[in-house]
Amino acid sequence: MFIVDTALRKRHEEGNPVKVAMVGAGYMARGIALQILKYVKGMELVAIANRTLSGAERAYRQADIDSFTVVEKVAQLEDAIARNRYAITDDAMLLCEADGIDAIIEVTGAIEFGAHVTMRALKNKKHVVLMNAELDATVGPLLKVYADREGVIITNSDGDQPGVIMNLFRYVKAIGCNPVLAGNMKGLQDPYRTPDTQKSYAEKYKQKPQMVTSFADGTKISMEMAVVANATGFKAGKRGMYGPRCSHVNESIGLFPKEQLLGGGLVDYVLGAEPAAGVFIIGHNEDPIQQQYLNYYKMGEGPFYVFYTPYHICHFEAPLTAARAVLFRDASVAPVAGPVCDVITVAKHNLRAGDVLDGIGGFQCYGMIENTKIAIQENLLPMGLAENCCVKKDIPKDTAISFNDVEIPQGRLCDRLWKEQVEYFNQT
Repeated sequence: MFIVDTALRKRHEEGNPVKVAMVGAGYMARGIALQILKYVKGMELVAIANRTLSGAERAYRQADIDSFTVVEKVAQLEDAIARNRYAITDDAMLLCEADGIDAIIEVTGAIEFGAHVTMRALKNKKHVVLMNAELDATVGPLLKVYADREGVIITNSDGDQPGVIMNLFRYVKAIGCNPVLAGNMKGLQDPYRTPDTQKSYAEKYKQKPQMVTSFADGTKISMEMAVVANATGFKAGKRGMYGPRCSHVNESIGLFPKEQLLGGGLVDYVLGAEPAAGVFIIGHNEDPIQQQYLNYYKMGEGPFYVFYTPYHICHFEAPLTAARAVLFRDASVAPVAGPVCDVITVAKHNLRAGDVLDGIGGFQCYGMIENTKIAIQENLLPMGLAENCCVKKDIPKDTAISFNDVEIPQGRLCDRLWKEQVEYFNQT
């Protein structure tokens, strides 16, 4: 971070800010806009695309920007950027194609639309920051292949759990401890939550019921930890992860199978632990002299040690991800190779033939992390592809849904990318 802020200050002093554009103008996106426009010197949010122009206007106005230009063509957007005028549009593809934009921040959470935006941005050699763990967990490894071909960076974001975990992972590794578990922290896990049960919570925090349902029913944490798995090579110890309860994250030592920790590493989480908004890494160090030092520094006797960050503050740190990509070609979170973990689709209640799955954060199904090898062998439907699939036969509650159980909508890019990913990494 301290390298990034120095580099941004230099760009500010030179009058040459990093120029980013954002797709989406929801709750989190508006926070990102506020952060860039008011608090990040050396970066400009030159354009916002949203399906409703009023949403894009709101994002700028929330940051005290009242003057902006509505654009409908690439040339109009390029002209606005050249004149240092903020721009809004309902056509996200303009942002992907226009000159004068260094990076696209994708903040929709939509998989099919997000896939179109990301592929178009990469084709036009723009760095991409995904505030979209759902897309990343589904086809992130293949998107990384496309980014590499174009010589640009694709990355998940600092501030959200995957980014904070990976920053901590790199730190622990850098000081000579071997990371053996990358962990998240949750206060609630109930796979049967629905938009109805989460309505009041969503209203309180000004979010969509479907979004907070995905937090509560375990889908979101599965997506986030699949992203981390693909960035570290760590696997899930079992379907859905272990998720043990404890009162403080320091107690997590001893709650996970040591043979799995030392056999390649795990992604997992703890439930109900303090600090409630944190993430953690379990590191391993068998050096007896280093163990003496670590014990002296109140880290315990070893050989396992807990390192944690007590918070994640998503939109505050998201702009730093764009800066890292543009200025240093450094990804906060990116797959190291092919998929290690996927998020599979599980029936939230007894499903009947003819039911249409409503996807992430809905009434019909929830997502669970599973190791990719098993998911492929069992032909299981990725949660990222579940929306609008039609159920062909009755499926009991809590049953993992396979491709054989559903009809997939025709013509979707996300399905083509997923199949290409399987073939490219030889996962069959």
